Amino acid sequence: MDLTFPVKPFKTHGGADVPHHKNTAQMKSAILPPPKQVVLPMQQHVGAPCQPAVKPGDMVLIGQKIADSSAYVSAPIYASISGKVRPMKKVMLAGGQVLDAVVIDSDGKMEVSPDVKPPVISNLDDFIKAVHDSGLVGLGGAGFPTHVKLKVPEGKTIDTLIINAAECEPYITADNRGAIEDSQDVFAGIREVLKMLKIEKAIIAVEDNKPDVIKVMSELAEKESGELKGHIHVLALRSKYPQGAEKVLIQSCTGRCVPMGKLPADVGCIVMNVTSAAFLGSYLRTGMPLVKKRVTIDGSAIKNPQNVIVPLGTPIKDIIDFCGGYKEPPKKILMGGPMMGIAIASDELPIVKQNNGIICLGENEAHRLEPTECIRCGRCVSGCPMNLMPTFLEKFAMMKRVDGLKKLSVMDCMECGTCAFNCPAGRPLVQAIRLGKSLVKAEGKK
Repeated sequence: MDLTFPVKPFKTHGGADVPHHKNTAQMKSAILPPPKQVVLPMQQHVGAPCQPAVKPGDMVLIGQKIADSSAYVSAPIYASISGKVRPMKKVMLAGGQVLDAVVIDSDGKMEVSPDVKPPVISNLDDFIKAVHDSGLVGLGGAGFPTHVKLKVPEGKTIDTLIINAAECEPYITADNRGAIEDSQDVFAGIREVLKMLKIEKAIIAVEDNKPDVIKVMSELAEKESGELKGHIHVLALRSKYPQGAEKVLIQSCTGRCVPMGKLPADVGCIVMNVTSAAFLGSYLRTGMPLVKKRVTIDGSAIKNPQNVIVPLGTPIKDIIDFCGGYKEPPKKILMGGPMMGIAIASDELPIVKQNNGIICLGENEAHRLEPTECIRCGRCVSGCPMNLMPTFLEKFAMMKRVDGLKKLSVMDCMECGTCAFNCPAGRPLVQAIRLGKSLVKAEGKK
């Protein structure tokens, strides 16, 4: 059994030194009072949408299943407040998808369903089922159903679990606070994954601009006893964006490079977000499924920036009001951080499982550069963590040259935004690459 751990992170390619703006990192999370109404879209994950399991007029309790799907790549949805189900409504999410949503009016009681009980687990199948039943998806923003990730493909051997506590996006500190405030649950989740999947070791990866997280995680790792003593290690990473991207993180922690078109399991790794690990530890202890989320509310337009724990489905406006409202009209509202977040048209949208932050920018922060001609400086190429050629991808996308896009591996772009951040000409590279991806997908459906 190889229990050697890296003393320092391995070198990775590219990236950008973005401003951190971690304004809320030292603030204890606040808890939002129960909202009057929640709106729960039927797809809060990668994969098939759920079908409602309730109808208008039904009374529901916290933790009661309100939607599910028979598809393997999906995750059930639960009531986050107790109250009365209203007629279904259509909701357009940040990505433009129009989905059905279950609407619940609060009865003010916040009663918990009697079905909420810790799962009984005696083998791996029980564990995978419990993860599915919890409703857990990647809480770092990806939204991929966790039970699928933890179902290791036949023939693959996993020797390293990587816990992603890098949180490299500017402003966002929800994982930072979760790692500190829910540290015992983080380790409980790690232990269970190591045990059930028979993984040798775990690396908790934290950027070095979070010394408080490194300290808390290191102290708990040193106190670990029994069979897992010495099997959990904390690795401080250089604070460079996009350090928390899955493939970049794997290379930083293990020196292994995930080939284009391949998955972490192909190089013996599983990556879990630190908040996902904490939730898993909590669920196995309490049986309460995923019904709430810690989100960072920040930006120059917010009066009192902070991390807030909110029921899923809470309208963003309610949370901003809880934070004192706007101190100036927001020029741009981002669901997520400024590098990979999506601009939204309204603060009436609800919080869903994948959300970890709402950033509201005022006039000065939200202005955008007028793009000028590419000067062939190569900064987009040298900065790309996936070793792609963004300027050529932009060109082929504009020309609708699907053959060129495929040849230059456009689908391997993770849309981190490093190329656009580094570009002195202000080229809209990420938008063009997204267009290029859509062209490739459209051709594949023909």
